[in-house]
Amino acid sequence: MEEVTAPPPGLLEPPPLPYSLHTRKKTIFIFWSLFVLDCMAQPLILYWCLWYLTDLSHNLVFTIVTITLGGVSVFEYFYRLYNLFKKKSRARPLNARRSWLDFFQINFTIVWLILAVELIVGTVQEEPYVRLVAMVLPSVMFYFGAVYLALDILRLCGFKAPFRISSTPKGSTMPTALYVMIEDVVAVDGGGGQIYRYALRNRYLSSPYFRRMLVQMNFFWAGGSIVFAAAFTAIIFTVSEPVAFTLGWTLPFAWAALWAVITIPWVQSDLRREKKAWQENRGQGGIRYTDDITAPADRTRLESVHARLPNFLPWGREKSEVGEKKASDDHSNV
Repeated sequence: MEEVTAPPPGLLEPPPLPYSLHTRKKTIFIFWSLFVLDCMAQPLILYWCLWYLTDLSHNLVFTIVTITLGGVSVFEYFYRLYNLFKKKSRARPLNARRSWLDFFQINFTIVWLILAVELIVGTVQEEPYVRLVAMVLPSVMFYFGAVYLALDILRLCGFKAPFRISSTPKGSTMPTALYVMIEDVVAVDGGGGQIYRYALRNRYLSSPYFRRMLVQMNFFWAGGSIVFAAAFTAIIFTVSEPVAFTLGWTLPFAWAALWAVITIPWVQSDLRREKKAWQENRGQGGIRYTDDITAPADRTRLESVHARLPNFLPWGREKSEVGEKKASDDHSNV
């Protein structure tokens, strides 16, 4: 059973989301600055300085690098855990037991275990396996890309949720993975709490356009994550070890920054289109206020670009001209 209250009839806008990034710019900037320093600058500085400017053994160099790595991530992990487990938590998934973690925390735990094994295997030997240590961030990309892509493929195949996935109950339509990530990150890390979880679920179930946008965006991020992680892996195991270590800890951040730059205007455009569809009473379709994957919706930004793409290609223009000529001839014959 879906937990949602149907919006009032005749609502000219999709249900609002009570959360704004504009008022949290300073906090976001501080967090990401610390995260980049912790997970990119620090390991690179320690590696280059200790490896080339000291007489420390290579094993000790990487022991120091790995021990000091991920302080911000570790703090964030236990901060999330505390907020989900504490009594009368206002951050845990809707209608979930106190012992139930959200989907992001579960994956956070699994990926940390994978990385721990990777770092231990890469540094425990006398001569560290530098390329394996350089694979930490690409491994994160592989993991989250595969999990989040699999979730949406299962959704498109009509599978139901085999267990509670954050606020989505067991047996419900498999949610799009990006919706789950946004719900978990904003509710816990962003302080939106259950108020945001409820508002987002209300929006998600009420707007087929919103769901379609999230599905497409998830394929963009998850698919891109896997493709670029594979490219980074090929580079890491091809170039020299010092270059491999440097690129392994920098290229994933460059990719994420590029994808974010593409995503921001894309989402802003789609949200304007969604609002316009609702104002023209075209905002809903299929089974109302239900995660109906067959529900019709207005053409999204991606679909509009895809439809116009042939006009920019030589063979597409030729095909279009042939079609127009045929239509004109048919009209003349009539």
